[in-house]
Order: sequence, then structure tokens, then C-alpha cells
Amino acid sequence: MPEQTDPTPKIVMSEDRRRIATYDVRPAGDDGAESEAPVVLAVHGFASSFTANFVRTGWVRDLTRAGVRVIGVDQRGHGASDKPRERDAYSLDLLVEDLRVVLDTYLVMDAAYVGYSLGARVGWRAALEMPDRIRRAVLGGIPDGAPLTRFRTEEARHALATGEAPSDRVTAGYLTMASAVPGNDVLSLVALVEGLRRGGPDDDPDPHDPPQVPVLFCTGSEDGILAGSQRLAAATPGGRFFEIPGRNHFNAPVSRHFRDAAVEFVLGGPPKG
Repeated sequence: MPEQTDPTPKIVMSEDRRRIATYDVRPAGDDGAESEAPVVLAVHGFASSFTANFVRTGWVRDLTRAGVRVIGVDQRGHGASDKPRERDAYSLDLLVEDLRVVLDTYLVMDAAYVGYSLGARVGWRAALEMPDRIRRAVLGGIPDGAPLTRFRTEEARHALATGEAPSDRVTAGYLTMASAVPGNDVLSLVALVEGLRRGGPDDDPDPHDPPQVPVLFCTGSEDGILAGSQRLAAATPGGRFFEIPGRNHFNAPVSRHFRDAAVEFVLGGPPKG
């Protein structure tokens, strides 16, 4: 099987003049003129990118084979997008507004959404605010509380400034993960966490105010946030839940079971499995 080629980013300017890298991958035979292919907006997780989360893991291959056009985004602070180091450059509102601008730029009025981890949290809010644009959503690895709660940003900044290893094991793990991805600016990612935390509990997914569009929640059977994801699914009127067998938070995106269930769902059917 030929290896998936990494797509070339196309830059979209955000409302606050940040460069947001986007990707437009079309199914075979779609020449771009008056395309009628259904669209999936794909949004990656923390410290990842569209290419890492969706291209190299088989998602784009499977979606385009199913006749779907994939519009991918590198969220600000990630991938080929701008990576400001100021926490004021990051908030949940800004991340959602970036997606609105991307849909407007590509003249897409109706899309399904696939997001993982941070991308799922952004997708929950986007589905609430743009139900006319996002007709259904797959939210993978979404908890019902604050994100990255165990990431100690002050300790991370000290470690980056001094070269000393963080004493907190979880913080050290996040820094190692973020540093291992080529192109990541770890100070930008720390600023992103700080910016998201300023939103407080009001930015957390609220089971009393869920999206009204159909949503497939998918979380690994070995993921510590499994129960929280299940609670959100149960609280969502059009919610369904798919437990990804044998996967934790970090290796769930490469699961074929996850991909198969998601592809079936975005095409309008029930999830497989």
C-alpha cells in the first residue's frame, strides 16, 4: 500500500491576524469544481497536528476512500500555524473562531466534525455555537472537566528556562511528549494551557447544556477519562458512545476500530462495532 503523502498547508488569516495552517484533501476524482463531496473538518489534539493526528494514522486515507473531503486545521500554537508565546493569544473562544473563519474561507456551510482530545473540547463548543454549520460530530477522548489539569505550567516554564527536569512526573511527561514532535514550540504550548485555563469552569463541557446535533463520543477502554466521556454522551440528546477497545488516551487515534466507527457515523450511519 503506498504511503500517505503529507499535504501542503494553505494559510488562512484569523480574526486577530494569526496565520492558521489548513489542509484540503479530496477524494479521488474530485477536481474541486462544484464539489458535492461531504466535508469533514478534522481538528487534532494538544501538542499534535493535522498531519500527525489524521494523515499518518490512516484517517485521511479512510475518509477520502469513503468519498469524503477532509479539511484539516493546525490549531494555533501547533503544526504549521503561528505559535505565539503570549497566553492572551489563546482561549477557547479564539480556537472556535479560528474554525469559523476556516469554514468561511473554504465556503463550507455544512460539515461533519472530527476532533480528538483538545480538538474534541473545541468541537463541543463549536457544535454548540454553530449547529447550522456542524451537522454532526465525533468527539474522541473528551473529558467532562478542565483540560490538562495536572500540567504544572510554572514548573514547566522553570524546566524550560533552566534545563532542570520537572519534579512532577505528569508535567515531565507532557514536556517530553511536546518536545518529541518536530516543529513544536513548547513555550507556545505552555502559553496555550495558561490561556485556556483563564476561561475557568465556564469553558468546561456542561452536561446540562450539550450540543443538539448528533454526536459520537469515543474514548479508549484504558483511558482514565472514560467515565467522564460516557457521562457527556448520556447527557447529549443525540449522543452515542463507542468504547475504543484496548486503547488509552495517547494511542486511541491509531485504532482502526475508532476510525471505522467514526467514518460510518460522519456518513450518517450508526457506528460500527
